[in-house]
Amino acid sequence: MQPKTLASITKALIVALAEQRIEMKVFEINGNTLSLALFTDVTNSKELLDSMQAGKLDPEVAFLNASLIPDVFPVLAAAHKTLIVKSRESLTTRTLHSELVYNYSGSKHITESLKRCGISDNSSYVLAARFNASPDEMKAVEKLINGKEIDLEELEGRADQAQIQKHYKITGPELGVSTLADAITCRIAARDAL
Repeated sequence: MQPKTLASITKALIVALAEQRIEMKVFEINGNTLSLALFTDVTNSKELLDSMQAGKLDPEVAFLNASLIPDVFPVLAAAHKTLIVKSRESLTTRTLHSELVYNYSGSKHITESLKRCGISDNSSYVLAARFNASPDEMKAVEKLINGKEIDLEELEGRADQAQIQKHYKITGPELGVSTLADAITCRIAARDAL
């Protein structure tokens, strides 16, 4: 038997890491699940947007502008709110997944919310979200997107803090006592009360 060299061990480790697949993360919310996957270098956002607007996206999924998301927590708050309005049969938008994008926004204006917090023709950094996804649906969502899936932990480092502060009107003093994610979550929770 030939002794293993450092080079052969390193090569085997690199191959093993390259074969590792990042899976969608699944979160439990009020007896439902929300599956999230983060993608960078997305090249087909225009096609995704066109399919979504035509109602031909299969499976149905929410695509969010990931540069406005510093953490998963505000997305989960928006998902919770979405499930509550669904249970009351009072969706503001046409679908459950567009309602998630709408609820993530700090605005009460549907079109503005979907444009700002959803994807655009040239989005390259996208968070995909699907309620109650089966394993096959999760694979189908991954196949829809031409991009590289990355870990959700990348959200904080890639968030556009200046754009988030501008969109949600978050001030410097507020960030002195709170995190960006907490400030967004407060706005999501309080939007309908204002």
